[in-house]
Amino acid sequence: MTVDAPFRDKVEALDAPKMPAEYQVLLKRVLRIQADCEIGGPHLYVNQWLLTAPSADDQWMLAKVAGEEIDHFRKVNRLLNELGEDVSELMYVEKSRRDLEAFRQAMPTWADVAVFGFLIDRVGQYQLEEFVDCSYAPLDRTLPRIIQEEKTHVGYGYVKMRDLVRTDEGRAQAQAALDRWYPRGLDMFGLANSRRAARYQHWGLKRRSNETARAEYVAEVAPLIAGLGLTVPDATAGRHFR
Repeated sequence: MTVDAPFRDKVEALDAPKMPAEYQVLLKRVLRIQADCEIGGPHLYVNQWLLTAPSADDQWMLAKVAGEEIDHFRKVNRLLNELGEDVSELMYVEKSRRDLEAFRQAMPTWADVAVFGFLIDRVGQYQLEEFVDCSYAPLDRTLPRIIQEEKTHVGYGYVKMRDLVRTDEGRAQAQAALDRWYPRGLDMFGLANSRRAARYQHWGLKRRSNETARAEYVAEVAPLIAGLGLTVPDATAGRHFR
């Protein structure tokens, strides 16, 4: 196998152990991070907001979102099981030990829940779409339902933000939450010139560079934020990865 040219084949679980070590390491790494993100979301909001959300409809929807995210974790962990790995311990990890900073934060207001859905779940959708038609066939087959459910979570966040901005108090809370979460969402894409990201692309595990995906994300969310009558936060403030 020539590893200098981009890898275009499809790999099944039984063939994964025959792949070069770099492919196996990158595949397991990206699946572990994905699993951590899927389970990390419910850990942020379930205890504080599930039974204190503003309405029965919101409590039901939050429970539905949490249940689907936990199911996404189950599905990704099942993929890892097929590779001889298990990350069940991530179900019990303290939020301070999550892989990504966005999943280590507090949610002091209901606006944080709304913005998390609107911004952070949208990053999650972008990250999942990176794997569409990827070289690891079991992952590619798992994606359609997960992505569709993630889009629902994003849509719910947008609707809740739209509700919030109808009052002065809600608009102020939404803007404050945006200012907190926007840099964290941008950082989730990683370093602009990441060598590891380039290797993911080389092995057909991701489609875009970190910076390309981030730029597409900004181009999508900026007009949505402005359309809500809110100010798009400074894309450079409070950032750790550029």
